[in-house]
Amino acid sequence: MNAPQPWTERIEGYLAYRRNAGFNIVGDSPRLRQFGRFADQQIPPHSHLLVELAVAWARSTKRDQHFTWARRLELLRGFARYWQRFDPVTEVPPGRLLGRAYRRLTPHIFTQQEVSMLMAATAGLQPRDGLRPATCKTMFGLLAASGLRPIEATRLMRSDVDLDQGLLLVKEAKGHRSRLIPLHPSTTEALRTYAQQRDRLVRQPSSDRFFLLDKGMPVGVPTLQCALETLCRRLGWLPRGDYTHHRCYDFRHSFVANSLLCSDRRGIDVDHAILALSTYLGHTSVAHTYWYCTAVPELMALIGERFHRYAQGEST
Repeated sequence: MNAPQPWTERIEGYLAYRRNAGFNIVGDSPRLRQFGRFADQQIPPHSHLLVELAVAWARSTKRDQHFTWARRLELLRGFARYWQRFDPVTEVPPGRLLGRAYRRLTPHIFTQQEVSMLMAATAGLQPRDGLRPATCKTMFGLLAASGLRPIEATRLMRSDVDLDQGLLLVKEAKGHRSRLIPLHPSTTEALRTYAQQRDRLVRQPSSDRFFLLDKGMPVGVPTLQCALETLCRRLGWLPRGDYTHHRCYDFRHSFVANSLLCSDRRGIDVDHAILALSTYLGHTSVAHTYWYCTAVPELMALIGERFHRYAQGEST
């Protein structure tokens, strides 16, 4: 009798299948591999994926939260549907068996003053005479001014940044979509200044990425996130929202909120503005853009005013 295939091998087969189909598996692969190791360590061993095994793994996390359990189980449902083709005995865990797997946590919305203070504080990063302070300052400013996803900013190549035309080319972003990002002249000038400083400090870069650290190494999102948290602690800031710390992704949410407010002040219809924002941000649906609309006081005041006009029978 042949020994059953280890769960770690089954998981690797599933990840290869997803990867070949064009899916981004970077975020899911660590947890799925964790399930594979968990299942292989069970005594007695499990030959089939049953709901009992799936729930046991979902609840094995150190975070004793039903939301976390539900997210882990939801992740496993995709693998179960795939594996069911090879093993008909496989049970796909019912949806919401452990509760809701998704919820919207309120992000921190950076004000213009906070962005300016944060950029100024980068001068205190080490090494002070190196490239890291300038890189973090410019990247924070770019995220706030363009709404780029952090990973999109870190992946920009030198050839993707057209300083003459004031354009960024974002290639193979989420959903394998590429787009052109027009920049404000002040943002273009900031990038030009950074490029000159980068080339002066790093004579022989080890990467063609636009944003570099000392010794010419490319910047990763974890490095940028670490700098952000460090600076926010130094400034004594606490996040306004549901997260325990400030996130680089908060700049994207802030960009949407601030752009809508700016459109309203300029007399631009907000419903039209959000359609343009959706394209600018690289969303496949305007519904995804509405997800970024956070209830900051200014937006709530705008909504309240529009509802009042609607209730009075006036044009909104």
